[in-house]
Amino acid sequence: MPNPPDFSSAEYILASKGKSFHWARRLLKKHQAERATRLYRLCRYIDDLGDEESSVEASRQKLLEARNAIDSDHADHEVLIDGLRLLNECDIDKKIILDLIAGVSSDTQLVRIENQAQLLRYCYQVAGTVGLMMTKILDTQDKEAYPFAIDLGIAMQLTNICRDIKADALVNRRYIPAELIKDLEPISLIYPNEQQKDFVIAAVANLLAIAEKYYQSGEKGLSYLPLQARLSILVAARVYREIGRELLKQNCEYWHHRITISTSRKMLITARSLISVLFNFSFWRHPKKHDTDLHRDFNNTVASELISFKSYAS
Repeated sequence: MPNPPDFSSAEYILASKGKSFHWARRLLKKHQAERATRLYRLCRYIDDLGDEESSVEASRQKLLEARNAIDSDHADHEVLIDGLRLLNECDIDKKIILDLIAGVSSDTQLVRIENQAQLLRYCYQVAGTVGLMMTKILDTQDKEAYPFAIDLGIAMQLTNICRDIKADALVNRRYIPAELIKDLEPISLIYPNEQQKDFVIAAVANLLAIAEKYYQSGEKGLSYLPLQARLSILVAARVYREIGRELLKQNCEYWHHRITISTSRKMLITARSLISVLFNFSFWRHPKKHDTDLHRDFNNTVASELISFKSYAS
């Protein structure tokens, strides 16, 4: 009989929970794919601590323990042990993963995002940090790449938030800024009534438009990656971006069903992405500069150090 699947393995977790990245990973070199899979498991483990524990108090305690493990460079859980090993292997500053833990920890509080600045800061913490760590995972040493990697993470998180508004509302979370939806409570976002639909739809369209700005910036920075990694991340970004574009095609009415991208569409997006690079000069040349206005809301984070041209890495 075949061995049962190892549900804790990095490979299984990426395949089951990170399908867009699992798809695009095929284009990476073997050692890069292995590192990226391990990083995904570490980030997913931290994210799950904020969502899947038996109580809010248990989540907070587990996140505190994870933070202390990272701080002390000593862990007992196998995922954290491997995560610390990965951070050391790739010379990733621990402050980045601590920013991620801070973002996930905020989910254990009452989640009511008030404005765009607060939302973008949250997106940096839970996803921009992942983009930042991926630069080292993918053998990029040029510090100029870091802000663009953050932007791609933010773009994907904004897409994720728009897709999962209903699911988040069901657990009493609201990431859509109050300033866009007249401070509606999550229960009203599960199935908006006729009076609410117009401004809820407008709010989702607004956030997807913001995501586009971050996708565009993120793609400009792909030229800093080695070629195979550049192609892989381009495909992953384009596949994830398609979720938002499909949502727009459905008039941003997220409450009907959760949008997914079929394998056939992923194949088409992959083919189009690989062909497009032949005619895309920015894929081959470094951008002149990064738009620092995209990061103006990240005070007291690793990202703020990058904006002020301070290096977090030796």
